[in-house]
Amino acid sequence: MATYKLRVNGKAVTAESWDPEQPLLYVLRNSVGVNGPKFGCGLGQCGACTVLLDGRAARSCQISVKQAAGRTITTLEGLGTVEKPDSLQAAFIAEQAAQCGYCTNGMIMGAKALLMRNPDPTAEQVQQELAGNLCRCGTYSRILTAVLRAAKA
Repeated sequence: MATYKLRVNGKAVTAESWDPEQPLLYVLRNSVGVNGPKFGCGLGQCGACTVLLDGRAARSCQISVKQAAGRTITTLEGLGTVEKPDSLQAAFIAEQAAQCGYCTNGMIMGAKALLMRNPDPTAEQVQQELAGNLCRCGTYSRILTAVLRAAKA
């Protein structure tokens, strides 16, 4: 068993794994105890597992624990709290952008990466950034409105 040092949501974390190629998603959910990233497709195509890896959106189902070692990982839980949500989280609530909630993690984390690079994106830039995130409920217009609202906040 190997030990990997990660920095998750601002805290130093040690995770153990028998397999250095184990997806970061599994380590985050099963060892670290964060539940924001979801298992969707397991192929990096739906976006449900998105985290920020060194400030960039990354599919945690496609990143191994070995690749993530020593890097900074931010999950949905690391953005805000119930008492003080991140502006994106607050905007998603205000715009009622989540229905089933399965895509919400990926949408918020992808949008956060965009807003960190470009604090005033156009609607087209938001759509392009989130194009790889799938929403089964079809709340894309509310999600777009929420991201643009957060950008103005």
